[in-house]
Amino acid sequence: MSKSDASTLTHFDKNGQAHMVDVGDKAHTKRTATASGNIYMQAATLQTIMQGNAKKGDVLGIARIAAIQGSKRTADLIPLCHPISLTKVAVHFDINEHDSSITCTTICETTGQTGVEMEALTAVSVGLLTIYDMCKAIDRGMTMRDIKLLEKHGGKSGDWLAI
Repeated sequence: MSKSDASTLTHFDKNGQAHMVDVGDKAHTKRTATASGNIYMQAATLQTIMQGNAKKGDVLGIARIAAIQGSKRTADLIPLCHPISLTKVAVHFDINEHDSSITCTTICETTGQTGVEMEALTAVSVGLLTIYDMCKAIDRGMTMRDIKLLEKHGGKSGDWLAI
């Protein structure tokens, strides 16, 4: 990466070295982010989840708790993320029997100096990974796709919505 390329990325200093962005002078504002992702599986696996018959327990209940836990541990997993104080984490699962999938949608909020996009994306990822972990004994072919930021609000850059 050239120095000119590094200057457009906030996690690199003027010499192209990685660093944690200084947010000390940024205003404390309410910030929210919504992310989603999907896990696809065999129809029988989805039925097992829906019926609550998985040997490891309530798959979606445990995945919800794992997603919340994941959002709170984002700074431990992503090296240059700031640890932030989350004020809300909501996790929703939508079941689609037509294509044997589950969509995980998360909403994270904080009042602080940096955004919560990474927390929302981490929550989705951990939620989907937990579904995989709890059902892998019956379906190792599950796939996770389309993990993405849907929208963010607040901060200096304002609102952003996925197209």
